[in-house]
Amino acid sequence: MRAVDLIARKRDGGELSGGELRELVLGYASGELPDYQMAAFLMAGYLRGFSQAETGALTEAMLASGERLDLSRLAGPTVDKHSTGGVADGTTLVVGPLAAAIGMQVLKLSGRGLGHTGGTLDKLESIPGMRVELSTTELLDQVERVGLAVAAQSASLVPADKAMYALRDVTATVGSTALIASSVMSKKLAGGASCILLDVKAGSGAFMKDAAAAELAHTCVRLGQAAGRRTAALVTDMDQPLGDLVGNAVEVQEAVEVLRGERRGRMLDLCLTLTGHLAALAGVAADLDEGLRRANKALDGGAGLEKLHELVAAQGGDPRVLDDLSLLPQAPVRRDLTAPRAGWLAEVDAEAIGQAAAGLGAGRRRKEDRIDAAVAVELTVKLGDRVDAGDRIGRILARDQAAAEAAANELVAALRFGEQPTQPPPLVHEVITTS
Repeated sequence: MRAVDLIARKRDGGELSGGELRELVLGYASGELPDYQMAAFLMAGYLRGFSQAETGALTEAMLASGERLDLSRLAGPTVDKHSTGGVADGTTLVVGPLAAAIGMQVLKLSGRGLGHTGGTLDKLESIPGMRVELSTTELLDQVERVGLAVAAQSASLVPADKAMYALRDVTATVGSTALIASSVMSKKLAGGASCILLDVKAGSGAFMKDAAAAELAHTCVRLGQAAGRRTAALVTDMDQPLGDLVGNAVEVQEAVEVLRGERRGRMLDLCLTLTGHLAALAGVAADLDEGLRRANKALDGGAGLEKLHELVAAQGGDPRVLDDLSLLPQAPVRRDLTAPRAGWLAEVDAEAIGQAAAGLGAGRRRKEDRIDAAVAVELTVKLGDRVDAGDRIGRILARDQAAAEAAANELVAALRFGEQPTQPPPLVHEVITTS
């Protein structure tokens, strides 16, 4: 059947078979299907929606477009954790080491930041000498030796997803649950881990809002389980930045301080929760409670911090940075942020906080933009906190005073203080362990 006929059927609300979707996806990946026809198909699917069967078929087709990592040489259990992206979300730098410290083998293929969300690879590269481009052999050797590797995804894994995502980005079709789920899960399945835990963000700083985030989480869990992988998801709060620090070098700093036991709060709580769920999912703990106990023991005993040292050294980074955080890139201008009025913090536009950091140079507006590892935003006040006018509530780290002032104004505008106490939102909204 001609591609135009398949596009027309989807446009009119019809359903495509697995074979037809495979033909479209693989045809586009190989260059046989032109951009304009794939763009028309994506828009038709965005408007009409995809069935559960179509979502599964899209995932399988994208997975078939490239190579898959074979982890059979690893003793296991092999695990992967994926976040849909948020602000001050450096959990991989804490969860990965903790998971490795309690007996899991973590092979994490991460991405770079775009827009208001940070990228794990950009954060890692703020450590002098750190390599994130590793061959498959290097990845597997390192996981066998250290228990943990965090690296860039190879271009040979799921090339159809990369091509289709670039097209979705410029055709306003990113926000389809089915397209997001097939994009995420094709990459996770290609990564080869036997256990997959998804951290799906919901709220003002997330790509997906509450109802859509829950739908995405359930869809991803179904796709993973259908592929024979132990899969679970948490829908977690992103109505405010997760940690206190938003940037690249500073998020490495915050992760190290969490692993040292020097920082408490939402970032630590979520990292322990994710590690506990991973442990239960992978079978290294009988249940979540035991997983949490083991995660806390690895934190308190320093085993997690030692695994981060091993990771950095294995990938060419300077591990002295983890003992002396002043060796990380430092911005020359530091400007304190103070509360404009007394009251309780009632609302945070988390996306605006991320955009303020990106505007300083910590993020990208376009994929080719360069990252400034040193610049950052700090916001220490959390929803429900009470402040007085003039209290220090954060800080701007910038290259010049003008940039610092502009970012400070953006941060203040992103906060709303109320006259009455407010209840902060729960950190975890929902846990999905079965479809």
